Amino acid sequence: MERHQIEYFVAIVEHGGFGRAARALCTAQPSLSRAIQRLERELGVTLFHRVGRNAVLSSAGEALVEKARLVLRDLDALHAAARSIGDGVAGRVDVAATSSSALEPVTSVVADLRERHPGVTVSVTPALSASEVVAMVLRGHCEVGVCGNSGPPAAQGLQARHLRDEEILLVLPSDEVVEAGGGVTPEVLRGRRFVVPQPPTAVRAVFDRLAATVGDMTIAAEVGDRSVILPMVLRGIGAGLVPDGWSDLARRAGARLYPFTPPERLPQWLVHRRGPLTPAARAFIDATMQWALTDAGSGRGVADTGSETSWGTGSRLPEAPPGDSD
Repeated sequence: MERHQIEYFVAIVEHGGFGRAARALCTAQPSLSRAIQRLERELGVTLFHRVGRNAVLSSAGEALVEKARLVLRDLDALHAAARSIGDGVAGRVDVAATSSSALEPVTSVVADLRERHPGVTVSVTPALSASEVVAMVLRGHCEVGVCGNSGPPAAQGLQARHLRDEEILLVLPSDEVVEAGGGVTPEVLRGRRFVVPQPPTAVRAVFDRLAATVGDMTIAAEVGDRSVILPMVLRGIGAGLVPDGWSDLARRAGARLYPFTPPERLPQWLVHRRGPLTPAARAFIDATMQWALTDAGSGRGVADTGSETSWGTGSRLPEAPPGDSD
């Protein structure tokens, strides 16, 4: 089995067919087809069913495609590690992030890496929820993920690190002022109309919980693209709930932000697979944890969701098991 055979297999799945994969890889389709046939013979299974001019992934192919992606990730990690020995940290890290996490900490981390490791390129893929972030990491689409979730994202072979607790804020148009003092109570939400994200986002879960507790909270608009929540709030369509990562952007746009009393908080996590990681991914993880210790506060713990062991807030970070990135 050769690397290019695995790459061809994954490309056919991701591009939806032999022809499109061949064009994306800049290779002749007959060469790609022969490589897949050889791979099928070596594995002893059929990876694709040929239906007319289309290729449909077989049950064996479905079982193997995620493992194939992870094999390619591990090979990339090996090659990148070898290159970095003489050239310093360089390469690309693919990061899955929910919208508020893409603002903070990802934006700050990318800025830090630009100064410390200019050879590292960060590619950010948006995700709707923590479960989508985890799926992207486990399936090999991304090496690292950042998301908000009420508890540590859990899956076999996944390591989750607590970064900080995001604070959920009430956002209102510039002409609407609320007597807040040290913060607004949830009762101020009663009778209001809201612009909310669609499920299963963490912020939507907070809204649904508050609506069930407070009552008389009406949904004026439900959006799949969370970037339009702020413009809709500013147009007076309704109030909104946003994580504090949106604070700077919201204030610059002219919105008013109010914390809650008691605070509404959402833990934020960095996740990655246990095992080999590229030097670029290691640099991203190190920079993110440094951000958590300095910009977002110190004393954050680590939850290793690949086992039953966890460390809470304020605990000393344990030494990483063999094969981990830190």
